[in-house]
Amino acid sequence: MLRVALTGGIASGKSYVLGQIASRGVPTIDADALVHQALTAGSPAVPRVAARFGQGVLDPDGSVDRKALGRMVFADARARADLEALLHPEVFRRIDQWFASLVTKAPPALFAVADIPLLFETRHEGLFDRVIVATCSPARQMERMMERDGLTREEAQARLRAQWPIEDKARFAHYVIDTNGTFEETDGQVDHVIAEITEDARRSR
Repeated sequence: MLRVALTGGIASGKSYVLGQIASRGVPTIDADALVHQALTAGSPAVPRVAARFGQGVLDPDGSVDRKALGRMVFADARARADLEALLHPEVFRRIDQWFASLVTKAPPALFAVADIPLLFETRHEGLFDRVIVATCSPARQMERMMERDGLTREEAQARLRAQWPIEDKARFAHYVIDTNGTFEETDGQVDHVIAEITEDARRSR
Protein backbone atom coordinates (compact mmCIF):
# COMPACT_ATOMS: atom_id res chain seq x y z
CA MET A 1 0.00 0.00 0.00
CA LEU A 2 1.34 3.39 -0.96
CA ARG A 3 1.65 5.89 1.88
CA VAL A 4 0.55 9.31 0.64
CA ALA A 5 0.85 12.62 2.47
CA LEU A 6 -1.34 15.64 1.78
CA THR A 7 0.04 18.98 2.86
CA GLY A 8 -0.10 22.67 2.00
CA GLY A 9 -0.17 26.03 3.71
CA ILE A 10 -2.64 27.36 6.21
CA ALA A 11 -5.96 28.15 4.46
CA SER A 12 -4.69 26.67 1.19
CA GLY A 13 -7.79 24.49 0.73
CA LYS A 14 -6.15 21.35 2.10
CA SER A 15 -9.11 20.34 4.28
CA TYR A 16 -11.47 20.61 1.33
CA VAL A 17 -9.15 18.46 -0.78
CA LEU A 18 -8.93 15.86 1.99
CA GLY A 19 -12.71 15.73 2.21
CA GLN A 20 -12.99 15.17 -1.52
CA ILE A 21 -10.38 12.40 -1.43
CA ALA A 22 -12.24 10.70 1.44
CA SER A 23 -15.58 11.01 -0.38
CA ARG A 24 -14.09 8.93 -3.19
CA GLY A 25 -13.48 6.01 -0.88
CA VAL A 26 -9.81 6.55 -0.10
CA PRO A 27 -8.82 5.95 3.55
CA THR A 28 -7.73 9.24 5.15
CA ILE A 29 -6.48 10.53 8.48
CA ASP A 30 -6.11 14.14 9.62
CA ALA A 31 -3.12 15.13 11.77
CA ASP A 32 -4.99 18.26 12.90
CA ALA A 33 -7.72 16.04 14.35
CA LEU A 34 -5.07 14.05 16.22
CA VAL A 35 -3.62 17.28 17.62
CA HIS A 36 -7.10 18.35 18.68
CA GLN A 37 -7.53 15.03 20.52
CA ALA A 38 -4.16 15.52 22.21
CA LEU A 39 -5.32 18.90 23.55
CA THR A 40 -8.62 17.71 25.04
CA ALA A 41 -9.18 17.25 28.76
CA GLY A 42 -7.65 14.06 30.10
CA SER A 43 -5.02 13.74 27.39
CA PRO A 44 -1.52 13.12 28.80
CA ALA A 45 -0.20 15.98 26.66
CA VAL A 46 -2.34 18.62 28.37
CA PRO A 47 -0.35 18.85 31.64
CA ARG A 48 2.88 19.12 29.64
CA VAL A 49 1.44 21.91 27.51
CA ALA A 50 0.20 23.74 30.62
CA ALA A 51 3.60 23.35 32.30
CA ARG A 52 5.32 24.93 29.31
CA PHE A 53 2.80 27.64 28.40
CA GLY A 54 1.04 28.32 31.70
CA GLN A 55 -2.35 27.54 33.20
CA GLY A 56 -3.80 30.45 31.23
CA VAL A 57 -3.97 28.28 28.11
CA LEU A 58 -6.47 25.93 29.78
CA ASP A 59 -10.24 26.19 29.46
CA PRO A 60 -12.43 25.62 32.54
CA ASP A 61 -13.12 22.05 31.36
CA GLY A 62 -9.41 21.22 31.46
CA SER A 63 -8.80 21.22 27.72
CA VAL A 64 -6.35 23.53 25.98
CA ASP A 65 -7.71 26.77 24.55
CA ARG A 66 -6.33 26.34 21.03
CA LYS A 67 -6.89 29.97 20.05
CA ALA A 68 -4.98 31.26 23.08
CA LEU A 69 -2.22 28.76 22.45
CA GLY A 70 -2.12 29.69 18.77
CA ARG A 71 -1.64 33.37 19.56
CA MET A 72 1.38 32.46 21.69
CA VAL A 73 3.12 30.04 19.35
CA PHE A 74 2.62 31.95 16.11
CA ALA A 75 4.25 34.99 17.70
CA ASP A 76 7.27 33.10 19.06
CA ALA A 77 9.34 30.63 17.01
CA ARG A 78 10.86 29.04 20.14
CA ALA A 79 7.42 28.50 21.69
CA ARG A 80 6.22 26.98 18.43
CA ALA A 81 9.17 24.57 18.35
CA ASP A 82 8.51 23.58 21.97
CA LEU A 83 4.86 22.82 21.22
CA GLU A 84 5.80 20.74 18.18
CA ALA A 85 8.26 18.76 20.29
CA LEU A 86 5.47 18.02 22.77
CA LEU A 87 2.84 16.96 20.24
CA HIS A 88 4.39 15.72 17.01
CA PRO A 89 5.99 12.45 18.20
CA GLU A 90 2.62 11.19 19.43
CA VAL A 91 0.83 12.38 16.29
CA PHE A 92 3.24 10.59 13.96
CA ARG A 93 3.14 7.46 16.12
CA ARG A 94 -0.64 7.36 15.70
CA ILE A 95 -0.36 7.92 11.95
CA ASP A 96 2.09 5.02 11.65
CA GLN A 97 -0.27 2.80 13.63
CA TRP A 98 -3.13 3.81 11.34
CA PHE A 99 -1.23 2.92 8.17
CA ALA A 100 -0.20 -0.42 9.71
CA SER A 101 -3.81 -1.22 10.62
CA LEU A 102 -4.96 -0.68 7.04
CA VAL A 103 -2.59 -3.34 5.70
CA THR A 104 -4.40 -6.04 7.69
CA LYS A 105 -7.82 -5.17 6.29
CA ALA A 106 -9.31 -7.11 3.39
CA PRO A 107 -9.29 -6.12 0.69
CA PRO A 108 -6.26 -3.89 1.40
CA ALA A 109 -6.40 -0.35 0.05
CA LEU A 110 -4.11 0.53 -2.85
CA PHE A 111 -3.14 3.73 -1.04
CA ALA A 112 -4.13 5.88 1.91
CA VAL A 113 -3.71 9.58 2.61
CA ALA A 114 -2.52 11.36 5.76
CA ASP A 115 -3.19 15.10 5.97
CA ILE A 116 -0.10 16.61 7.62
CA PRO A 117 0.06 20.43 7.59
CA LEU A 118 3.70 20.69 8.72
CA LEU A 119 5.06 17.77 6.70
CA PHE A 120 8.08 19.61 5.29
CA GLU A 121 8.65 21.81 8.32
CA THR A 122 9.01 18.69 10.49
CA ARG A 123 11.06 16.85 7.83
CA HIS A 124 8.76 13.84 7.65
CA GLU A 125 8.26 13.82 3.88
CA GLY A 126 10.68 10.89 3.54
CA LEU A 127 8.20 8.63 5.34
CA PHE A 128 5.80 8.78 2.39
CA ASP A 129 5.76 7.34 -1.12
CA ARG A 130 3.89 10.28 -2.64
CA VAL A 131 3.22 13.87 -1.55
CA ILE A 132 0.26 15.98 -2.64
CA VAL A 133 0.38 19.74 -2.02
CA ALA A 134 -2.77 21.88 -2.01
CA THR A 135 -1.87 25.39 -3.11
CA CYS A 136 -3.40 28.78 -3.61
CA SER A 137 -2.03 32.30 -3.79
CA PRO A 138 -0.75 33.92 -0.57
CA ALA A 139 -3.35 36.65 -1.09
CA ARG A 140 -6.10 34.01 -1.09
CA GLN A 141 -4.63 32.42 2.03
CA MET A 142 -4.74 35.78 3.79
CA GLU A 143 -8.31 36.40 2.68
CA ARG A 144 -9.47 32.99 3.88
CA MET A 145 -7.79 33.30 7.27
CA MET A 146 -9.27 36.72 7.90
CA GLU A 147 -12.78 35.65 6.84
CA ARG A 148 -12.77 32.12 8.26
CA ASP A 149 -10.81 32.57 11.48
CA GLY A 150 -11.47 36.23 12.22
CA LEU A 151 -7.76 37.05 12.26
CA THR A 152 -6.35 40.49 11.77
CA ARG A 153 -4.06 41.04 8.79
CA GLU A 154 -1.04 41.06 11.12
CA GLU A 155 -2.09 37.76 12.75
CA ALA A 156 -2.65 36.16 9.35
CA GLN A 157 0.75 37.33 8.14
CA ALA A 158 2.40 35.89 11.26
CA ARG A 159 0.85 32.49 10.55
CA LEU A 160 2.02 32.56 6.96
CA ARG A 161 5.55 33.39 8.08
CA ALA A 162 5.51 30.44 10.51
CA GLN A 163 5.27 27.96 7.62
CA TRP A 164 7.25 27.24 4.51
CA PRO A 165 6.13 29.40 1.56
CA ILE A 166 3.52 27.49 -0.39
CA GLU A 167 5.54 27.70 -3.62
CA ASP A 168 8.46 25.94 -1.92
CA LYS A 169 6.22 23.09 -0.82
CA ALA A 170 4.85 22.77 -4.35
CA ARG A 171 8.37 22.35 -5.74
CA PHE A 172 8.85 19.17 -3.69
CA ALA A 173 5.42 17.67 -4.41
CA HIS A 174 4.65 14.71 -6.64
CA TYR A 175 1.22 16.24 -7.28
CA VAL A 176 -0.09 19.79 -6.90
CA ILE A 177 -3.77 20.69 -6.56
CA ASP A 178 -4.48 24.39 -7.15
CA THR A 179 -7.50 25.60 -5.14
CA ASN A 180 -7.60 29.15 -6.49
CA GLY A 181 -10.45 28.29 -8.85
CA THR A 182 -13.94 26.91 -8.40
CA PHE A 183 -14.85 23.84 -6.38
CA GLU A 184 -15.55 22.04 -9.65
CA GLU A 185 -12.05 22.82 -10.93
CA THR A 186 -10.51 21.57 -7.69
CA ASP A 187 -12.63 18.41 -7.81
CA GLY A 188 -11.38 17.67 -11.30
CA GLN A 189 -7.80 17.89 -10.11
CA VAL A 190 -8.59 15.59 -7.19
CA ASP A 191 -10.00 13.00 -9.60
CA HIS A 192 -6.90 13.24 -11.78
CA VAL A 193 -4.51 12.80 -8.85
CA ILE A 194 -6.45 9.83 -7.47
CA ALA A 195 -6.38 8.18 -10.88
CA GLU A 196 -2.61 8.73 -11.18
CA ILE A 197 -1.84 7.36 -7.72
CA THR A 198 -4.17 4.41 -8.23
CA GLU A 199 -2.33 3.49 -11.41
CA ASP A 200 1.05 3.87 -9.67
CA ALA A 201 -0.12 1.65 -6.81
CA ARG A 202 -1.37 -1.05 -9.16
CA ARG A 203 1.93 -1.07 -11.06
CA SER A 204 3.90 -1.32 -7.83
CA ARG A 205 1.95 -4.45 -6.87
